[in-house]
Amino acid sequence: MSKHIAVILSGCGVYDGAEINEVVLTLLHLEKQGAIYTCFAPNIDQFHVINHLTGESVEQTRNVLEESARIVRGNVQDLALCQPDEFAGLIIPGGFGVAKNLSDFAVNGTNMQVFDAVAKIAKAFKNAGKVSGYMCIAPALAPHIFGKEVQITIGHDADTANALETMGATHCVADVGDIVIDETHNLVTTPAYMLAENIAQAETGIRRLVEAVLARC
Repeated sequence: MSKHIAVILSGCGVYDGAEINEVVLTLLHLEKQGAIYTCFAPNIDQFHVINHLTGESVEQTRNVLEESARIVRGNVQDLALCQPDEFAGLIIPGGFGVAKNLSDFAVNGTNMQVFDAVAKIAKAFKNAGKVSGYMCIAPALAPHIFGKEVQITIGHDADTANALETMGATHCVADVGDIVIDETHNLVTTPAYMLAENIAQAETGIRRLVEAVLARC
Protein backbone atom coordinates (compact mmCIF):
# COMPACT_ATOMS: atom_id res chain seq x y z
CA MET A 1 0.00 0.00 0.00
CA SER A 2 1.35 3.43 -0.96
CA LYS A 3 2.46 5.71 1.86
CA HIS A 4 0.27 8.81 2.11
CA ILE A 5 2.03 12.08 2.99
CA ALA A 6 0.45 15.41 3.93
CA VAL A 7 2.20 18.49 2.49
CA ILE A 8 1.51 21.95 3.96
CA LEU A 9 1.90 24.88 1.57
CA SER A 10 2.06 28.58 2.40
CA GLY A 11 1.13 30.31 -0.83
CA CYS A 12 2.92 30.64 -4.16
CA GLY A 13 6.26 32.36 -4.58
CA VAL A 14 9.43 32.48 -2.54
CA TYR A 15 9.03 36.01 -1.15
CA ASP A 16 5.44 35.81 0.07
CA GLY A 17 4.47 32.14 -0.12
CA ALA A 18 5.85 28.66 -0.67
CA GLU A 19 9.11 28.25 -2.59
CA ILE A 20 7.85 26.81 -5.87
CA ASN A 21 10.88 24.71 -6.78
CA GLU A 22 10.90 23.15 -3.30
CA VAL A 23 7.25 22.20 -3.61
CA VAL A 24 7.62 20.74 -7.09
CA LEU A 25 10.75 18.78 -6.18
CA THR A 26 9.06 17.44 -3.06
CA LEU A 27 6.02 16.21 -4.98
CA LEU A 28 8.19 14.83 -7.80
CA HIS A 29 10.25 12.71 -5.44
CA LEU A 30 7.21 11.54 -3.49
CA GLU A 31 5.74 10.26 -6.74
CA LYS A 32 9.02 8.73 -7.90
CA GLN A 33 9.25 6.84 -4.60
CA GLY A 34 5.72 5.46 -5.08
CA ALA A 35 4.09 7.58 -2.39
CA ILE A 36 0.86 9.54 -2.66
CA TYR A 37 0.26 12.97 -1.18
CA THR A 38 -2.41 15.49 -0.33
CA CYS A 39 -1.54 19.19 -0.21
CA PHE A 40 -3.08 21.56 2.32
CA ALA A 41 -2.87 25.29 2.97
CA PRO A 42 -4.53 27.65 5.44
CA ASN A 43 -7.58 29.46 4.08
CA ILE A 44 -6.40 32.93 5.15
CA ASP A 45 -5.16 36.13 3.57
CA GLN A 46 -1.43 36.36 2.94
CA PHE A 47 0.62 38.60 5.20
CA HIS A 48 1.35 40.72 2.11
CA VAL A 49 1.97 40.40 -1.62
CA ILE A 50 5.39 40.82 -3.23
CA ASN A 51 6.07 41.62 -6.87
CA HIS A 52 8.61 38.88 -7.60
CA LEU A 53 10.10 40.86 -10.50
CA THR A 54 10.93 43.98 -8.47
CA GLY A 55 10.93 42.62 -4.92
CA GLU A 56 8.57 45.41 -3.87
CA SER A 57 5.41 45.03 -1.81
CA VAL A 58 2.20 45.78 -3.72
CA GLU A 59 -1.24 46.82 -2.53
CA GLN A 60 -3.12 43.57 -3.11
CA THR A 61 -4.88 40.97 -1.03
CA ARG A 62 -4.38 37.31 -1.88
CA ASN A 63 -5.56 34.12 -0.22
CA VAL A 64 -2.97 31.52 0.85
CA LEU A 65 -5.14 28.55 -0.16
CA GLU A 66 -5.98 30.04 -3.55
CA GLU A 67 -2.36 30.96 -4.24
CA SER A 68 -1.16 27.49 -3.21
CA ALA A 69 -3.55 26.05 -5.77
CA ARG A 70 -1.48 27.70 -8.51
CA ILE A 71 1.47 25.39 -7.85
CA VAL A 72 -0.45 22.12 -7.67
CA ARG A 73 -3.00 22.66 -10.45
CA GLY A 74 -5.81 23.19 -7.94
CA ASN A 75 -5.11 19.96 -6.06
CA VAL A 76 -5.02 21.45 -2.55
CA GLN A 77 -7.38 21.44 0.41
CA ASP A 78 -8.11 23.76 3.31
CA LEU A 79 -5.71 22.94 6.16
CA ALA A 80 -8.71 22.73 8.49
CA LEU A 81 -9.69 19.50 6.69
CA CYS A 82 -6.39 17.72 7.38
CA GLN A 83 -6.81 14.61 9.51
CA PRO A 84 -3.33 13.47 10.61
CA ASP A 85 -4.52 9.93 11.39
CA GLU A 86 -5.08 9.47 7.64
CA PHE A 87 -1.41 10.11 6.81
CA ALA A 88 1.92 8.39 7.38
CA GLY A 89 3.91 11.62 7.61
CA LEU A 90 4.10 15.36 7.02
CA ILE A 91 6.35 17.57 4.87
CA ILE A 92 6.54 21.37 4.98
CA PRO A 93 8.46 23.05 2.13
CA GLY A 94 10.01 26.46 2.73
CA GLY A 95 9.68 29.93 1.29
CA PHE A 96 8.98 33.18 3.16
CA GLY A 97 5.33 32.11 3.39
CA VAL A 98 6.37 29.82 6.24
CA ALA A 99 7.60 32.87 8.15
CA LYS A 100 4.66 35.08 7.14
CA ASN A 101 1.59 32.88 6.56
CA LEU A 102 2.25 29.82 8.75
CA SER A 103 3.91 31.82 11.55
CA ASP A 104 5.00 35.36 12.36
CA PHE A 105 8.75 34.61 12.39
CA ALA A 106 9.39 37.24 9.70
CA VAL A 107 7.91 39.93 11.96
CA ASN A 108 8.66 38.82 15.51
CA GLY A 109 11.83 36.75 15.15
CA THR A 110 12.64 34.79 18.29
CA ASN A 111 9.35 35.93 19.84
CA MET A 112 7.47 34.25 17.02
CA GLN A 113 4.33 32.16 17.25
CA VAL A 114 3.22 29.36 14.94
CA PHE A 115 -0.33 30.09 13.87
CA ASP A 116 -2.87 27.91 15.67
CA ALA A 117 -4.18 25.94 12.69
CA VAL A 118 -0.65 25.00 11.63
CA ALA A 119 0.53 24.19 15.16
CA LYS A 120 -2.49 21.96 15.78
CA ILE A 121 -1.80 19.80 12.73
CA ALA A 122 1.98 19.69 13.10
CA LYS A 123 1.73 18.76 16.78
CA ALA A 124 -0.78 16.03 15.98
CA PHE A 125 1.80 14.35 13.73
CA LYS A 126 4.43 14.76 16.44
CA ASN A 127 2.18 13.43 19.20
CA ALA A 128 1.33 10.38 17.10
CA GLY A 129 5.03 9.63 16.61
CA LYS A 130 4.75 10.14 12.86
CA VAL A 131 7.67 11.39 10.80
CA SER A 132 7.90 15.01 9.67
CA GLY A 133 10.18 16.69 7.12
CA TYR A 134 10.83 20.45 7.26
CA MET A 135 12.97 22.22 4.67
CA CYS A 136 14.51 25.65 4.07
CA ILE A 137 13.15 28.08 6.71
CA ALA A 138 10.42 25.67 7.90
CA PRO A 139 12.69 24.33 10.70
CA ALA A 140 12.07 27.68 12.41
CA LEU A 141 8.69 26.19 13.37
CA ALA A 142 10.29 23.18 15.05
CA PRO A 143 11.02 24.55 18.56
CA HIS A 144 7.34 25.44 18.91
CA ILE A 145 6.19 22.06 17.63
CA PHE A 146 8.72 19.65 19.12
CA GLY A 147 10.02 21.58 22.10
CA LYS A 148 13.47 22.60 23.22
CA GLU A 149 16.61 20.76 22.08
CA VAL A 150 15.01 19.57 18.86
CA GLN A 151 17.84 19.00 16.35
CA ILE A 152 17.42 20.87 13.07
CA THR A 153 19.35 22.56 10.27
CA ILE A 154 18.86 25.58 8.06
CA GLY A 155 22.39 25.19 6.67
CA HIS A 156 25.06 27.50 8.05
CA ASP A 157 23.60 31.02 8.16
CA ALA A 158 24.85 32.20 11.55
CA ASP A 159 22.14 34.76 12.28
CA THR A 160 19.26 32.40 11.54
CA ALA A 161 20.97 29.54 13.38
CA ASN A 162 21.44 31.77 16.42
CA ALA A 163 17.77 32.75 16.33
CA LEU A 164 16.72 29.10 16.29
CA GLU A 165 19.02 28.28 19.17
CA THR A 166 17.64 31.25 21.12
CA MET A 167 14.22 29.60 20.72
CA GLY A 168 15.62 26.39 22.17
CA ALA A 169 16.59 24.32 19.14
CA THR A 170 19.93 22.60 18.64
CA HIS A 171 21.20 23.75 15.26
CA CYS A 172 23.38 21.41 13.21
CA VAL A 173 25.57 22.96 10.51
CA ALA A 174 24.89 21.30 7.16
CA ASP A 175 25.63 21.76 3.47
CA VAL A 176 23.00 22.15 0.78
CA GLY A 177 22.72 18.44 -0.02
CA ASP A 178 22.72 17.27 3.59
CA ILE A 179 19.87 16.20 5.83
CA VAL A 180 19.72 16.17 9.61
CA ILE A 181 17.64 13.50 11.35
CA ASP A 182 16.46 14.00 14.91
CA GLU A 183 15.84 10.42 15.95
CA THR A 184 14.10 11.39 19.19
CA HIS A 185 11.53 13.62 17.50
CA ASN A 186 11.32 11.72 14.19
CA LEU A 187 12.11 14.91 12.28
CA VAL A 188 14.12 15.33 9.07
CA THR A 189 15.41 18.75 7.96
CA THR A 190 17.44 20.06 5.01
CA PRO A 191 18.63 23.56 4.00
CA ALA A 192 17.22 23.57 0.45
CA TYR A 193 17.12 27.19 -0.79
CA MET A 194 18.58 28.55 2.42
CA LEU A 195 21.80 27.53 0.66
CA ALA A 196 20.95 26.32 -2.84
CA GLU A 197 22.15 28.49 -5.71
CA ASN A 198 20.21 26.56 -8.34
CA ILE A 199 17.53 23.92 -8.70
CA ALA A 200 20.04 21.09 -9.10
CA GLN A 201 21.62 21.88 -5.73
CA ALA A 202 18.20 22.09 -4.07
CA GLU A 203 17.17 18.77 -5.58
CA THR A 204 19.82 16.73 -3.80
CA GLY A 205 18.81 17.58 -0.25
CA ILE A 206 15.08 17.50 -1.00
CA ARG A 207 15.38 14.06 -2.57
CA ARG A 208 17.27 12.81 0.47
CA LEU A 209 14.69 14.34 2.81
CA VAL A 210 11.82 12.66 0.96
CA GLU A 211 13.64 9.33 0.96
CA ALA A 212 14.32 9.62 4.69
CA VAL A 213 10.72 10.58 5.47
CA LEU A 214 9.33 7.64 3.53
CA ALA A 215 11.85 5.24 5.05
CA ARG A 216 10.62 6.23 8.51
CA CYS A 217 6.88 5.89 7.78
